[in-house]
Amino acid sequence: MNSRLFFFSLVRSASVRPSRHCRIQSAAAGRDWTDNRSVAALTHPGHLKRRAAFPSPDPSVASVMENTRCFANRFSDYKGALLPGQSAQDAVPAVRATIDKILKKVPVDDCDGGLYDGPAGVAYMLYHVSECPLFSEQRELYLQAAKRIIDVSVRYVDAEPDKNMRAAFLLGGAGIYAVAALIYKSLGSADFVKPLTKFRNLWEVCAPISFLECGSDELFVGRAGYLCAALVLKQRLGMEVSADQITYICQAIIESGKQYARRKRKPFPLMYSYYGTEYLGAAHGLSSVLQMLLSYQDALSGAEKDLVWQSVDFLMNQEQNCNWPAELGAIIERENELVHWCHGAPGVAYLFAKAYLINKKPQYLDTCIRCGELVWQKGLLKKGPGICHGVAGSAYVFLLLYRLTGNSKYIYRAQRFAEFLFTEEFKSGSHSVTSIYSLFEGLSGTVCFLVDLLQPDQSEFPLFTVFV
Repeated sequence: MNSRLFFFSLVRSASVRPSRHCRIQSAAAGRDWTDNRSVAALTHPGHLKRRAAFPSPDPSVASVMENTRCFANRFSDYKGALLPGQSAQDAVPAVRATIDKILKKVPVDDCDGGLYDGPAGVAYMLYHVSECPLFSEQRELYLQAAKRIIDVSVRYVDAEPDKNMRAAFLLGGAGIYAVAALIYKSLGSADFVKPLTKFRNLWEVCAPISFLECGSDELFVGRAGYLCAALVLKQRLGMEVSADQITYICQAIIESGKQYARRKRKPFPLMYSYYGTEYLGAAHGLSSVLQMLLSYQDALSGAEKDLVWQSVDFLMNQEQNCNWPAELGAIIERENELVHWCHGAPGVAYLFAKAYLINKKPQYLDTCIRCGELVWQKGLLKKGPGICHGVAGSAYVFLLLYRLTGNSKYIYRAQRFAEFLFTEEFKSGSHSVTSIYSLFEGLSGTVCFLVDLLQPDQSEFPLFTVFV
């Protein structure tokens, strides 16, 4: 099936109800993609919309899901040639049409969800596309649309009474302020200083060791997320918070991990929990915390660096057949394993990529390569097109491996996963997506992936760089 026609039909079927979530009607199955049964089965632990408090993950969700989480990968592997028909000439019009559809559907005034599944994530996608030379003709149009969206989100978080929520990266204000600064700066506006200043001032919120009862150190709402947003600003603007403040945040993460490990009598130096669960993956777990500490290792003392590297090696040793359990001590069921960016090898790979980029030890690259082999086998996920627990998130592992190795095999594999997004098998067999326009669960993340596939030498998982 023509990929452009499929992508157009996928987005055309989306419509907005007077509720906070978008709906999408499957043309093949005729089902409502926001029916209660689908939402209950597919709500991702820790990513629920929040009003009164941060989300509390429910590990039991996985047990009620069907055993088969992925489609069978029937593609032949790389034989020395990339796929024809995936050139910029083919892809750029499809991406532009998809963006047009997203902009018609995104509920700009429903600002809950932050960068993860709120309209602010759509604004980031527009910024990301505007930075690609292949879309130079649309650059100003996309940036102005991004500004209109992010302006509303900034006003929303400015009025947020919960200071802890304002300091959250993917679910709150810190990420919105960071993306606003990127957009305003790209437009040449001096106003970028305003959200940048607001972001910088948030460091004091997350500095106390236990500023969140649910867990103060993870990526979505905790200190690791604040460091991740600061890293984005450093990469894109050459600006972040002061070195002293970064050091203070890093030391708080180290001390928090030491205290928890001692309290729980762990045989390794650093550990963390989120809502009482000792997660290992990128979304809420140890891997992204360690990744951020490695990203700022210059802010650490020699003894602190040793603790971080010991913890990296500990996590590497938790591997089970090229994958990692969602939480410490769990045994992976091969027929039912999580192979997602949020939980599992596709997210953990970024930690070991960062470790390899720092010290070039082959065991870290080998670990990343094993992650890629598992993703090739089990990465055609049924949870939609997104980057958190969807096909695009899986495919980003191949783009990561291409940048680490220069091996064109990984571009080929990413092309195959992109091709699968345009098949009737995926369209009819994938599960519902509550926020089909969004960055992490929906099409905005998919657009970022498709654009990065056109420029693989600059590709990176959105807002989660290891190349700084």
